[in-house]
Order: sequence, then structure tokens, then C-alpha cells
Amino acid sequence: MSTFSIKGQLVNIMEQSISPSEITIKDGKISSITPIDSAPEHYLMPGFIDAHVHVESSMLIPSEFARLAVVHGTVATVSDPHEIANVCGKEGVDYMIENGKKVNFNFYFGAPSCVPATPFETAGGEITADDIDELLSRKEVAYLAEMMNWPGVINKDPAVLEKIAVAAKHQKPVDGHAPGLKGDAAKKYIAAGISTDHECFTEEEALSKLQHGMKIIIREGSAAKNFDALIDLMDKNADNVMFCSDDKHPDNLAIGHINQLVARAVSKGKNMFNVLKAACLNPIAHYRMDVGQLKLGDPADFICCKNLTDFEVAATYIKGQKVAENGKSLISSVTTSPINNFDTSLKKPEDFRLKASSSLARIIEAKDGQLITNELVAAILVKDGFAEANVAEDILKFTVVNRYQDAAPAMAFIKNFGIKEGAIASSVGHDSHNILAVGTDDGAIAKAVNMVIREKGGIAAVSAAESLILPLPIAGIMSADDGYEVAKAYTEIDRLAKKMGATLDSPFMTLSFMALLVIPALKLSDKGLFDGSNFQFTTVFHPKN
Repeated sequence: MSTFSIKGQLVNIMEQSISPSEITIKDGKISSITPIDSAPEHYLMPGFIDAHVHVESSMLIPSEFARLAVVHGTVATVSDPHEIANVCGKEGVDYMIENGKKVNFNFYFGAPSCVPATPFETAGGEITADDIDELLSRKEVAYLAEMMNWPGVINKDPAVLEKIAVAAKHQKPVDGHAPGLKGDAAKKYIAAGISTDHECFTEEEALSKLQHGMKIIIREGSAAKNFDALIDLMDKNADNVMFCSDDKHPDNLAIGHINQLVARAVSKGKNMFNVLKAACLNPIAHYRMDVGQLKLGDPADFICCKNLTDFEVAATYIKGQKVAENGKSLISSVTTSPINNFDTSLKKPEDFRLKASSSLARIIEAKDGQLITNELVAAILVKDGFAEANVAEDILKFTVVNRYQDAAPAMAFIKNFGIKEGAIASSVGHDSHNILAVGTDDGAIAKAVNMVIREKGGIAAVSAAESLILPLPIAGIMSADDGYEVAKAYTEIDRLAKKMGATLDSPFMTLSFMALLVIPALKLSDKGLFDGSNFQFTTVFHPKN
């Protein structure tokens, strides 16, 4: 590798100083940092790190995710391959690791801890304690990924504790996932060895967990947006907070990444050096990442920003190579062999009929920008003994279709999607990635679901005049196509959904979480309507008439 130098205003995060400097890079590492009298008015600093992300939720394979992320100054991710593991098991995790190695980017993957996520849904894969042991023995696997089974931790479930013990054996941290958990329950959860949580949605909850020694990851993704609720943690807890996106759809990733959170935090008056510590340095220390911090001998992972307000990135360097410049990615796309697990037959409109046993039903109330839902009880339309959508009241039909085998679709009702005609469908459905669809009538729902089945994965929108699909042939949740083209295709389908009346900021992202049983209050799996607060199935129809 060649030797080169770059001059600029060096942002020293730990010393909280900015000074004109010349950095020399030799063989991919920082060989010298020299103070100089003057330098160009651009700013040299360590690159940004997403401290918790499911790359699969970008609908891009890792190599394409990297192509888009580096444009925004991201040099590394702490990536939980939980989604593909639920579809393809350990083979899916292997796929993510190997594809990530094909590009110049710092991917640090986790060993998924909860696959399948619950016994209340049909998944395509399983990750055992032995699998976790093997995965954590690899340098590419840096941690035990989010331990969603917090009741199992607190109640000392042997299978859960075995996985945590495996992580301790390898001296690798354990990520948490415990929305709403506070007090003694949180204390027990953390004491078991859980070190982070990205699911806090109130400052009170986050402070409770911080007091017991946990690190808090402030999340702002395409669906879950907790930045405003948590950013004041930065004032007194800068050493123990990080930033993450968790789930980032391709259209949003094309626009920005962690750089956006840094700019927002600084615009709110937060100390810039504290913000950069959270965005650039804290993940390196916590996950023991071999990522550069702009120190002598470090890998040359750094960025050049045009300013310290919106943090527009002029160039990104990883291991001494320029990977992005002035909004253009310099990483090339790579070829890949498909991996999938999809085996269900086409559906008929009558498959989505729902026989009514009452005129009252439990309704899932989706919340814009949140993974949590509410449970409502409301009157529904009944015709010839079958329950129908009430478009005027925004009560739509919702289905989850088993993608792994032929089975009767699970049916329920959902509110706040706002669709006035047609249906949307997706095989991106956390955690098990069965097919989810919301629509105004059985015919439209069947058409949208069948478009996804024919492609063995994708997102689709169907109106009276138009139908669109973005195929996702990699595990039914990702595309191997050019990331920017995928982002354009996604934008078009999102446009159609909103033309059909969808009122949510990101209807497909919100849809993908409506089968996420580990987040309360009411969700739907392929096996039925699920009460996430009490962790048990419940009935669609309410007994009180």
C-alpha cells in the first residue's frame, strides 16, 4: 500500500481540541500526526459507528449496505444477523459474514441469541448454544446479540443462561433488549451479564438502566425513533451512551446514517465532543473493535467533514483506502449466490375470510415511529357472518401467512395504516419473516401476498390501477442489486402505498414490526393474535357484545 498525507483541522475527541494537523498514512495505518501552523478548513475525525443494526432491514446484502453507509461517514457497524438467522439458521449468519468480507468495511457481527425468537410463531432456522459457541470463537463475531428473552434471564431459564455463559467464556459482551423494564426486574436482568439496551423509549427507563451499570444505545431508525426522548442523556452520561439505527430502510440509508444523529444532537446544544465520543469511540471500547480512533498505529479509519454543523462528509477512509468522496461511494458491487427458505403455495381470496363470532374485535393500533402497539376494542363490520374491513374507520384486515409451509393464514384487524383501497404486503416481518399484509378487501390482500410468494420474497403494493413489487430473493428479505436502485424501487412502492392513503411515515417498516411478538401490546403471528403484555395468545373477537 502507498504512503500519503492529508492536512486539516484535527478533531481530538478525548482532549476536546481542534488544531491544524497533518496525518500520514502508511500501509493502511496512521504513521504520524504532526501539528502544523495552518491547514484547510475541513475537519478530520474518527469515522461513525452504528452500534446496533440489522443490516437485513435495509433490504440490502452487507456489501451493498456498506456502499451506501460509507458515503455518510460510517466506517463500522455492530450488526445483529438475527433476521436472516430466523430464516436460514447458522447458514444465514455465515452468508452475512462472508459477503461482508468482500468489501472494505468494518462489519462486526453478533451471534443471534434468540432464534427462533419465540415458540409462538413459525421460523425457518434455529441457533443453538453450540452454534453460538462456534460463532463466538470467530474474530468477526464480537458479541452475543440482543437477548430478547428477558423473562428467561430473570427467571433463570437454563437454556438462556447457557448462552450467556458461552459469551462469558469467550469474554464477549451480551446485548440486551428489554423495552419498558425498570426497577428490580431491570437490576436482575443486568446482573445476569446484559450490558446494553437499545429499546428504551423514555428517559426514566434509560436512567434506571444506567444506574445499574448498563450502557444505553440511542436509537433512531426508519420505524423506531427514540432520539428526542433520550438525547438529554448525553449531558451527564456521555461515556455510557452510543447511537444506532437498529433498522434502516434503503431510501433512508441513501439519505443519511449516524451523521444525521450527530448533527441533530449538536444542533440541540449538546457538547460536540461528547456527541462524537458516543458516535465514534464508545462502541470501539465496548465491543473491543479493531477500528481506528485517529491515534498513532491505528488502522486509518477516519472521515473528512466539511463542517461541524451538519457534518457533511467530504471523504471516508477505511484501512487507509478512500471509500467515499463528495457523496459518491467508491466501493464496487459484488456478485453473490442466493440463499433462501420459502415454500408456500399461492393463496385465494377466500383464504383471508374471517368468520365473525362477535361484533366486537380486538384491534391492533399501530403507532407511527414506534415498535409498540396499543390494543383497542371496537365494533367491526360483519356481512353474511364474516368480518370485513371498515375503511371509513381505518380498521383494516391484517394477515400473517406462513412462508415456510402451507397453512391457513392468521387474521386480525389493524388501525392507523390509513389505506383507502388495495393492500400492501411484505416478507420482511420481524422476527420470523413470514408474509405480512394489510388491506381493504380479501381480493387485494390475496393479490399482494401472491406477488410476494411468486418472487420468493419482496414488498408489494396493489391498488385498483397499479401494482408494484420489489423482489427480495436473498432469504426473502434482501436484494443483491445496486443499493441505490433498490432505494429508488422502494421509494416508488412507498409512494404508491401513500397514494392509496397510507398515513404512516414508513408504512412498510411499521408493517414489518406488527408480527414482533416480543414488543407489546398486541401483535399477530402466523399462529394467531398475540398479547405481548401477558405473553400469550388471545382471541380476535371480544366476547362482550
